[in-house]
Amino acid sequence: MRTVDYRLNAIVDAGLVEAAPLAELARLAAENGATLIQYRDKFAKTRQMVERAVQIRAALVPTGVPFVVNDRIDVALAAEADGVHLGSDDMPAEIARKLLGPDAIIGLTVKNASDGARAAAAPVDYACIGGVFQTLSKINMDPPVGLNGFRALRRGLKRARPDLPVGAIAGIKLEDVPRLMAEGADGIAVISAIFHAPDVSAATRELRRSVDTAIAPPAQ
Repeated sequence: MRTVDYRLNAIVDAGLVEAAPLAELARLAAENGATLIQYRDKFAKTRQMVERAVQIRAALVPTGVPFVVNDRIDVALAAEADGVHLGSDDMPAEIARKLLGPDAIIGLTVKNASDGARAAAAPVDYACIGGVFQTLSKINMDPPVGLNGFRALRRGLKRARPDLPVGAIAGIKLEDVPRLMAEGADGIAVISAIFHAPDVSAATRELRRSVDTAIAPPAQ
């Protein structure tokens, strides 16, 4: 398994991002501080998803930023992506690991304590807790866990698997970053905060700067 820098996961969602070609937006985010790019597409057919994923991967090669596909292991394999991000209803991480191999990045969504226990025992490289706040980017049947829920789930994962990077997702704005990091987040995953901003590059830089500031040890 790989060590994943999860400070800033920029999610390019084809259903929500229409300002520019997806590959171009992914490149801008990667060049300006995103440490992981995720492609999510809930509506496209497989052929179109593969085409988009191939374009995104090609755009990211010069940046060195890894690229994962949400849910679809077949698309990740076809596009030669670095890995996948799986939800609780997707293929089990153990099977995904067999299909993708030991070097692939596999991430897992954590919504509750049961998901957290599963993530701690699974062959995954990171977990992402959410939704933390209310979001318009995805229809969630479950209510947001909130800051208190995030804190509890993060502590459980820390106890069970201290080395696992854990991020936060859903409805996160720039001003939310310090308190999430203070509660133990290793990073954040965002869509709107980057790709709905007037300036994608500037928004990415600001988020990355906020994450890094929160991580930095206090001056002596």
